[in-house]
Amino acid sequence: MEVREYPIRFGPVHALPVVHYRMEFAEAVRRSFETLSPDAIAVELPDTLKSCIEAGVKRLPEVSVICYETQKQDTVYLPIMPADPLIEAVRCGLEENIPVFYVDPDIDEYPMHREPLPDTYAVHRLGCAAYYDAFCRIAEPACGIEDRRREPGMAHALQQLAGSYRKILFVCGMAHLQRVRAAFDRPQTTPLGKMTRHGVGLFNLHPESLPEVLPEYPFLSALYEYRRTGLPEMPDRSRYTLRRKYGFLELFSSKEKSMTEAEVLDASVRWAACKTGAVKPDRQKVLYYLFEEAARHYRQDTGEAVSRWQKRSFFRFSRNYAWIAGLLLPDFYQIMVAARSCVDDNFSYAMWRLGSFYPWQREASELATIRIKGEDLWLGTTKIRIRRFVPRIKKHPVFVPKKRRLKEQRPGEFLEGFSDPSICSYPVEDILIEDFGKFLKTKGGVILSEQHSSSVPFETTILDGIDIRETVRHMYEGRVYVKERSRIKGGVGSVVVIYDEDTENKRFPYAMTWLGEHAQESDMAFYSTAPADHVVGPGICRCSYGGFLLSYPPLRMADVWTDPDYYFARTRAERLLLAGLDYSVGKHVVYVAPAPPRSFIKQTAARWGKQIVYLPIGQLSPPKLKKMRVFHVLMGKDKRKTAADYIW
Repeated sequence: MEVREYPIRFGPVHALPVVHYRMEFAEAVRRSFETLSPDAIAVELPDTLKSCIEAGVKRLPEVSVICYETQKQDTVYLPIMPADPLIEAVRCGLEENIPVFYVDPDIDEYPMHREPLPDTYAVHRLGCAAYYDAFCRIAEPACGIEDRRREPGMAHALQQLAGSYRKILFVCGMAHLQRVRAAFDRPQTTPLGKMTRHGVGLFNLHPESLPEVLPEYPFLSALYEYRRTGLPEMPDRSRYTLRRKYGFLELFSSKEKSMTEAEVLDASVRWAACKTGAVKPDRQKVLYYLFEEAARHYRQDTGEAVSRWQKRSFFRFSRNYAWIAGLLLPDFYQIMVAARSCVDDNFSYAMWRLGSFYPWQREASELATIRIKGEDLWLGTTKIRIRRFVPRIKKHPVFVPKKRRLKEQRPGEFLEGFSDPSICSYPVEDILIEDFGKFLKTKGGVILSEQHSSSVPFETTILDGIDIRETVRHMYEGRVYVKERSRIKGGVGSVVVIYDEDTENKRFPYAMTWLGEHAQESDMAFYSTAPADHVVGPGICRCSYGGFLLSYPPLRMADVWTDPDYYFARTRAERLLLAGLDYSVGKHVVYVAPAPPRSFIKQTAARWGKQIVYLPIGQLSPPKLKKMRVFHVLMGKDKRKTAADYIW
């Protein structure tokens, strides 16, 4: 069957085949209602639940649940949620005072089979008509005894409406439309079904049950609701910060308004709704802004930022995970697993807290509130365990120092040690930074060795050892694979470490080139915070690196910051990298930074006969990086004798 128009028309009926509980089809129903302007609406819902359904629709955006029991004492739950196409059709009809008819016969036993449907995100890219074409070509809808009763019953109800209305919008599941359309062309009798149903109740759903019950995770449903009622005002996110709790103390900035967690999360939802724009909702953009806001909350909670490589790994991991499950984009469970795997459990919790937030749901309501689990709806839920790391002071003993840090005995005492015009470094820190440079050279060599290694079948020698991964991968061959590592020619020369590029030169204004004092020290160029900003002793200043370069052997480096050979560098980080390539004795230069260098720098390195070994800074130990970032500038070598009393 080839669909040339959407909605599909037969007689006065304009049919919209939909996938239940999916946002893309709820949006399609709303847009079709606006363009079609129907005289009546027919939905695939039983007439016995009409009063409860309409009462639940009037409560929206608060989510409700219809609950009743069958003759076999089985409990049936029907959620009333915004991103459901059937509920959207009823909602549009009630808002515009258009009659809504419930044409599905009420039976006790509904079929439990599930059709293998394509991912509904394809509707956003291809349209509803192309999606339905693909469904008709691939899927083979099952037709049980219950469907043989329901589909002729829906066709009979449509035949009755066709005599009174000229334009009927009919919303039903994709699996039923072809048989309902075929039955509409034949005379039908009144179907057998319940005329009334007793014991039907409408309840308020507990907020904690939303993530398990709603097919569309609450953050996505909230965005749909905000967009449906009109985009809200863009919030100022700088004013919305999460409360930080330290035991029994809660610290708040005096300049910021104290806000509850719900207000902060609601601001994040409204910000994401504004960022997605006024066009039809894009599930992929929603996932991106969910990640951005969760990363912001994660930084407020832990003080740590999500690195670019972690962000890239998250989207790559979640995409591959979705493809394994036959989806184009990940569901909420896959998002949580990707967040925990690519960052940590604290970030997964931040993603959960924001993704499961729905601004309008309340625990107290005019209706009775019930809790429902995913198992009650036969949704096949999967659990994920999040182990949050909450720092506790008692777990980390605090030792009282034997000697207190020296302070000024009189105002201006520390400024008396700046008479010497020469500057030098602190030898203890020189040893640490040289060891760190050697470690990075070794790590760069390992990366190069792995890149140039190969696996071959075992024949006469095991070479550099058995490759377990390749052996298992080719187990069907019945052969053992061994690894052969190629020798790296040229070795690793310079090391460049970039903590912060600081493109505007505001946070790290101080730049200097130091020469090694003896044969065991490297030449060094760096940019850092201004020494005068943090004086800790007489002629002793404490600084933090923004980035530095180590090049061995010493006594070769000219002033990097005034060298005209690097005029084309856009940032000081690029200038350090170019100097590292220029002064490197070895063929390879290790570059540690939050982001890889641009392609032009790589091309320049190739023209100079060098190669850049990029190492993401997120792969190194944060405590180690933090320790290596701090150094001290001494005004004269005589300060080395007293520096240990002031440096901590």
